[in-house]
Amino acid sequence: MAPCDTDWVVLLSTTGPGHEAALAKLHGLLLKAVRHQVLQMYGRLPTIGVVRVDELINQAADEAMVAVLGKLSTFQGRSKFSTWAYKFGILYAAVEVRRSMWRHWDVDLASVPEQPGHGLVPEEEAEGAELSVAIREGLEKALTPHQRRVLIALLIDDVPIDVLADRLGTSRNALYKTLHDARGRLRRYLTQAGFLGEPTSRVIP
Repeated sequence: MAPCDTDWVVLLSTTGPGHEAALAKLHGLLLKAVRHQVLQMYGRLPTIGVVRVDELINQAADEAMVAVLGKLSTFQGRSKFSTWAYKFGILYAAVEVRRSMWRHWDVDLASVPEQPGHGLVPEEEAEGAELSVAIREGLEKALTPHQRRVLIALLIDDVPIDVLADRLGTSRNALYKTLHDARGRLRRYLTQAGFLGEPTSRVIP
């Protein structure tokens, strides 16, 4: 029988009787949540084999367990504890699936894909080509190598930010800050080059 909501928090927060049993029940719950989510997403995974899938499920459940125990104080009883914890399992399962999908991915810094014009008149195509060149120059001249790498990865290659953070050994917040600074530098470069107007009432990052 699973503990009630209040008992969950008490048993998991203390080392008294029932603590180990509560930990085991929580881990079982998270394994169930993770396994469900991973199997739902499995069609989007490369062929990695049953053994690797099991490793992924257990790793995600372990990470979700650490997250739940670290956030016990934030549980407010607005939903059942099991429902609240289950969401952690789903979240960390998705993270692990994305990591597996991008395991062999490398950021290509050599170029930025060009966007061909569709149905544009020659003047518009020329302006688009000039802007494309200016953006390339801005990426090269206005940004640091790290800013360029982060911007290309997140905005062009659509790499999930948690995957990029894991690959670069940094945090999501640090990447958000880098992206914000990179976009600001690129905007200033394009403004000075005459492709963008001066910002007026607000600054667009």
